[in-house]
Amino acid sequence: MSGLSFRNVDAEPSDDVRTWPYEALVTAIDRGLVPDWQPVFAEIRRSPWGTVARRVERFLGYRDPDGASTLFAMAIRRARTETKRADRAEAAARVRAALAFAGTTQGEFAASVGTSASRLSTYLNGKVTPSAAMLIRIERTATSR
Repeated sequence: MSGLSFRNVDAEPSDDVRTWPYEALVTAIDRGLVPDWQPVFAEIRRSPWGTVARRVERFLGYRDPDGASTLFAMAIRRARTETKRADRAEAAARVRAALAFAGTTQGEFAASVGTSASRLSTYLNGKVTPSAAMLIRIERTATSR
């Protein structure tokens, strides 16, 4: 880290950012430089809806907009978008694996899980993410054949 230091908090800039109190996070954003922000950005990428991302969001909600706030808002938005894309791809892969394991046609499998072949196709290609209940039904149906 650069010359960043925290006052009146029980934390050091070298500590894991997840252990920083809110005031330390605010100090890093307000007074830090890009190298000081890197652990915050890394944690936002690792956990886009986690405590650090939520604290940054809370701070950005009342902070006057500037270049730093724009960068942090973009980092949160990008991390959440990427995580949603990855989750959608994982769900599609699980549906494809279930269909392959079932060893039936798409139409037969769709009927056995209570959906249409066209809806199943949207799950398979990742255009639509099945609900948690539907994903469980798809996986359960595949293994019960």
